[in-house]
Amino acid sequence: MSKKENKNITAEAIEEKEYSILNLGPTHPATHGIFQNVLTMDGEIIHDAEPTIGYIHRAFEKLAERRPYNQITTLTDRLNYCSSPINNMGWEMTVEKLIGAEIPKRVEYMRVIIMELARIADHIVCNSVIGVDTGAMTGFLYVFQLREKIYEIYESICGARLTTNIGRIGGFEREWSKDTWDKIHAFIPEFKKGLKEFANLLERNRIFMERTIDCGPISAERALSYSFTGPNLRAAGVDYDVRVASPYCSYQDFDFKIPVGSQGDTYDRFMVRQEEMWQSISIIEQAIKNMPKDGPFHADLPEFYLPPKEEVYNNMEALIYHFKIVMGETTVPKGEVYHCVEGGNGELGFYLVSDGGRTPFRLHFRRPCFIYYQAYPEMIKGRMLSDAILTMSSMNVIAGELDA
Repeated sequence: MSKKENKNITAEAIEEKEYSILNLGPTHPATHGIFQNVLTMDGEIIHDAEPTIGYIHRAFEKLAERRPYNQITTLTDRLNYCSSPINNMGWEMTVEKLIGAEIPKRVEYMRVIIMELARIADHIVCNSVIGVDTGAMTGFLYVFQLREKIYEIYESICGARLTTNIGRIGGFEREWSKDTWDKIHAFIPEFKKGLKEFANLLERNRIFMERTIDCGPISAERALSYSFTGPNLRAAGVDYDVRVASPYCSYQDFDFKIPVGSQGDTYDRFMVRQEEMWQSISIIEQAIKNMPKDGPFHADLPEFYLPPKEEVYNNMEALIYHFKIVMGETTVPKGEVYHCVEGGNGELGFYLVSDGGRTPFRLHFRRPCFIYYQAYPEMIKGRMLSDAILTMSSMNVIAGELDA
């Protein structure tokens, strides 16, 4: 057979090649959320991928535009529900920026403690699930006990665990109890011990490393092109962190490092989150040590903060403020602001336009998962099906942030 004939046969074989279609989701447990990926498969190799979202579309932004400002906090809970307190406080800080509120230093340090606990809880879920998807279940059981301790702290502050509605515009609903502080102090050494055990199980585990190194990589240039932020961007080698680039809530007072990777693969994303948990516990320790021991637990914002019941029953001014807040009669000045915080998955932003009414005129949530999920097909093309699951886990795609 001549070379020319052989070349023609090869070309025909390529043209006649058949691919199979595989629906990954929307209800497959490995997808960790309600979204679908239609994969074009060449055997076990992914030839193409088409993501589909919208299965839990709840119109958060339009709902928020019909609610008083203090009632929107509950909607933010449902974005990244693995670290909902960060969402809550990001929204509260956005309103405070619009109205020009001055927040006591003690309140800011209390917020830092809660936000860093939420970051730890978020990273615990992500990294332990990466372990499960490589076949290592033990680490998941170790750290989920620590996550439960964080939820107990939430519960002692606000009575809720997952969707917390924690905090208020201007600060907190009430002073933290002694039980809350005791739980926080007890958590720190317990967490350090547990995280070290978890690291020993996976970080240098040969099987884990072989499954995660060079799995779903993305370069720094491509990550920036897709507007990546958070651990996924830092794993690609870009040291961008909102807490440092645009400090809020007194983060400029704290000493912490920004961990970065080099390959932008699953292993780097895992290791960046591992180090971020160590940095978060250090920030919590600094906040406890340096925060003012006395002072109010909320700003002087009577139009947003419900007065104590005994004042409502005995003081006409307190009764008026109580009525206006409960009935959604509080107005805010006209203005246009954008405020962002470093969420569990990256830059969580709130773009708020006020026309001077009782509800937002326009509101947009910048959800980091919705931004970086666009890169998922590119990251898994040419990879094995099992790599698609690991890549999705390491990106920490939360369905609640995809649909707003």
